[in-house]
Amino acid sequence: MHFLPQLFANNRIWSEQQVRRDPKYFERLCEIQRPQYLWIGCSDSRVPANTIVGLAPGEVFVHRNVANIVRPDDPNCLSVLQYSVDILQISNIIVCGHYRCGGIQAAFGPPAANPLEGWISHIRAIRAEHHDELASLDGETARWERLCELNVVAQIRILRTLPTIVQAWQRGHSLAIHGWIYDLRDGLLRDLEVSVNKPAR
Repeated sequence: MHFLPQLFANNRIWSEQQVRRDPKYFERLCEIQRPQYLWIGCSDSRVPANTIVGLAPGEVFVHRNVANIVRPDDPNCLSVLQYSVDILQISNIIVCGHYRCGGIQAAFGPPAANPLEGWISHIRAIRAEHHDELASLDGETARWERLCELNVVAQIRILRTLPTIVQAWQRGHSLAIHGWIYDLRDGLLRDLEVSVNKPAR
């Protein structure tokens, strides 16, 4: 414990507090997890999935990356998706972006060094696809916030075509995909109203 001793001290305090509140807390956590939700969110440290929806550890299966992107060639994301749907049998997938996302903002700037630029290029493509709409908005902040929303919508479109999802629906698995956005300014979630529960036609 020569490195980051404060984090270990914080951990001990947290563990003791949990046990004081609920002596069987960790015993229950050791049971097989049965979350109903897969959260695909941004890696941003200001957007902790469990906290902002008021759920305890064990209630949300979480995958996070820069700008909450779902890429069909990302084995990490695809593995999380497959495990959550096929093994955990989750019934809701939530893609949650957030306003003031640095990954989204980077898509308006100059090219970054790889591998980050290879990741951001997917957001640049969404920006190009919606060029006219974004250009019609008044100011950089409005364009940035709208691209945060459009990015979430794009990930929903990708998710509903992935084999794991399509096959689950074909098996009759009750599974819905939702697109949300979180506002750092007030701590509130907003439903982008793009939920789907069947394959695209």
